[in-house]
Amino acid sequence: MKYTKKLILPLVLVLGILAVAIFTSINAVRSQASDKRTEIVFWHEMGGPSEDALEKVVDGFNKSQTKYKVVPKYQGSYDEAIQKILQTHGTSTSPAVFQAFDISAAQMIHSGFTTPVQKFIDQDHYDVSKIAPGARAFYSSNGVQQGMPFNTSQPVLYYNATLLEKYGIEKPPVSPSYSDITRVAQQLYEKSGHKTKGMTVQVYGWLLEQALANSKTSLANNNDGHTGNPTKVDLNNPQTVEFLKWIRENIKSGDFIDYGSGASAGANQTAGFLSDKVGIFIQSSASIGQLTANNTNKLGITYFPHPDGQKANGVAIGGAALWISNDKPKDIQKGAYEFIKYSLKPEVQAQWQKDTGYLALNKDSQKSKILKDLYKKSPESKVPGQQLATAKPNNFNSGILMEGMQLTRQLEEVAMETVYNGGDIGKALDIADKSINENLQTSNRANGYK
Repeated sequence: MKYTKKLILPLVLVLGILAVAIFTSINAVRSQASDKRTEIVFWHEMGGPSEDALEKVVDGFNKSQTKYKVVPKYQGSYDEAIQKILQTHGTSTSPAVFQAFDISAAQMIHSGFTTPVQKFIDQDHYDVSKIAPGARAFYSSNGVQQGMPFNTSQPVLYYNATLLEKYGIEKPPVSPSYSDITRVAQQLYEKSGHKTKGMTVQVYGWLLEQALANSKTSLANNNDGHTGNPTKVDLNNPQTVEFLKWIRENIKSGDFIDYGSGASAGANQTAGFLSDKVGIFIQSSASIGQLTANNTNKLGITYFPHPDGQKANGVAIGGAALWISNDKPKDIQKGAYEFIKYSLKPEVQAQWQKDTGYLALNKDSQKSKILKDLYKKSPESKVPGQQLATAKPNNFNSGILMEGMQLTRQLEEVAMETVYNGGDIGKALDIADKSINENLQTSNRANGYK
């Protein structure tokens, strides 16, 4: 009898486990069968903490309704993702909605692979006036909203407020001129006994383009591509020369430190700023989180500088937009639009800014408790959004809709490096113009443009 009991008990346990497993499996199958929601495949390039924040947005959308289910899939870097998008279009593996970075906007428009989000905006009678005009303008062509801005940043000027207070230096104004920054940089360098370099400007084509935008100057003709495909670039213009002369002036004064170009340069200048080796630098507003979390000093933020004697025109955004693929059925495209619309809700955008440092694009987000609490804790976090809101969108500060921008930026950076190393400004810009225009002409011929 005892022996029988010993056999029965393990058998009952095994049967119990099998029963639970079968029950769970049946429920899973039933759940899948009952989930008839339309699947929306979403390709993105957000990694690390930003991916966690993005997953939160996707999860919120999926829980907010029962018709669609967004499935996010990471695709690597921006450049890698663009190639995948172009290569898979028209196949079963292509995404319904995808994230594409700012300088690929012209490529996306010209590809013919997307359905302008304007189509759904019109059908839905969606009020886009609440969405930051400066951000929308970048992804708009001839008044048609092509993609919808999503992760959006602004180039801003960061300064070490603690060091300025320590040495009794007046901080730069909200919208500083070149000479305003030179004054602060030189004073900081001298009063620190040359222990702290006053400023740096990374060798980065995006920053050079922002200097042109803020001085109301186009890089390419046809209004930087907003009224027609660009056929010529003019980098060697008075405003570019003035910007580079400003940098050269500070290099000669000794208050400037050159960290070079590339990802390592960006990391090194941030490290230099946090360790009091340099007091001022210009970078994306998306860096705020890192600069506040790892900074023992008080962080100061102000607008991107503008030329002396000229009012700031405003700068273009950075980041990426969400686009809808036109190779999917209408119901899937509609689901992609619904997800985009959800991502722009005030509370979603507010949480997105808090989690990532990217700017909340819905004006009503500023009324949310999330951002009010954030600004109370970190007042400087409000500055980039104010810069975006105060700039009136025009063809100069709405981005450059031109193909081949990756190579263009590389050539811009070669010119900047030449100038930083003492080379002739005019010659460096002429060489860049020649190479950029040759590439532009080749690209236009390949795409059938005159």
